[in-house]
Amino acid sequence: MTDFSDGAPCWADAMFNDVEGAKSFYADVLGWTYGEAATEFGNYTQAYSDGKAVAAVVPPMPGSEDMPSAWCLYLASSDVAATAEKVKTAGGKILMEPMQVGSFGSMLLAQEPSGAIFGVWQPGEHKGFEKMGENGSYAWAEVFTREPAKADSFFTQVFPYQAQKMEPGDDPEAAGMDFTVFSVGKEPSPVLGRMKMGEEFPAEVPSYIQVYFTVPDCDAAVEKAKARGGELHFGPMDSPFGRFAALSDQQGAAFAVIDVSTTVGEMPQMSDA
Repeated sequence: MTDFSDGAPCWADAMFNDVEGAKSFYADVLGWTYGEAATEFGNYTQAYSDGKAVAAVVPPMPGSEDMPSAWCLYLASSDVAATAEKVKTAGGKILMEPMQVGSFGSMLLAQEPSGAIFGVWQPGEHKGFEKMGENGSYAWAEVFTREPAKADSFFTQVFPYQAQKMEPGDDPEAAGMDFTVFSVGKEPSPVLGRMKMGEEFPAEVPSYIQVYFTVPDCDAAVEKAKARGGELHFGPMDSPFGRFAALSDQQGAAFAVIDVSTTVGEMPQMSDA
């Protein structure tokens, strides 16, 4: 099992009114298989890639059936109760107070000041992703916000992040881009991005966290998603990190796919934020 540093993405799940439809969609697009629904935990159903746990799907909790489907990223914490206090001190909101999930671990749900919702996970028996950066598994995540200063201040207060800004260099595609990378560890490893939302985002789209899943062929994954009723929002586009596209599934949950084996261009320069 992987041990996750505080602040590192460690799990992702999503609520769907039509869980069977979601399972079928992601089985086709990402190649997932599924375990048995855990009835004692609201029919929480883990997804697997090559037999390794990569995510989960679950029906809405009673009273939340009208909430839109969305992927939720969980950030690791060695003390979820202490993290909850940091969230409050930094100006965030606790949407679900810290709670024990059987012997699996403890969690909370929170909202950072600019509006993006995320989870926090303190592991017990369930450590988190058993596979990352490989086909069918979590690859990366980015906070999309119109108020980057608020988001940056919040996340660096709550988690032990080191922040660096991406320099646009000579790339005209990157001109005007406001992008920050958060890293953790003694030899810092990037764990989360933060992108300022521009005018290309409709005004009604709130701040959110985009979860990227790894695929062997970005274009093929996009076509599979569209054939299943998904919608393409951006891309496919080449980058130094891989060929990627932003989508939503047939129930409206936003996600992205990336082929990390197909890279174009030089890695951007970073500077301390």
